[in-house]
Amino acid sequence: MPQSLQIHKKPLFSIGQVVRHRLFSFRGVIFDVDPEFNNSEEWWESIPAEIRPAKNQPYYHLFAENDETSYEAYVSQQNLIPDDTGEPIDHPDVPEIFGALIDGQYELSAMQRH
Repeated sequence: MPQSLQIHKKPLFSIGQVVRHRLFSFRGVIFDVDPEFNNSEEWWESIPAEIRPAKNQPYYHLFAENDETSYEAYVSQQNLIPDDTGEPIDHPDVPEIFGALIDGQYELSAMQRH
């Protein structure tokens, strides 16, 4: 892990926020947050050791997209940065959970609010 990245244990991003990956060319909207790594050991070990993120930080579930496709991604906090393009995320599940995109933040749809 590069020394310049500080690990924050509190979530820095919120559900509905549009973010992009620090290393890879994809962006997405956060739909869930795990306080710490909560995926399989095989998944974690499949990440090359030189870029493998720490487990003791928030991990985010994203409706993600790149130039070719849309998919779900699981990304460590240290590898996310805010997306400031103002562009919507073109993922088929976004309208099922979120409403309008306002200033880089999707509003939860009325059905998701309890």
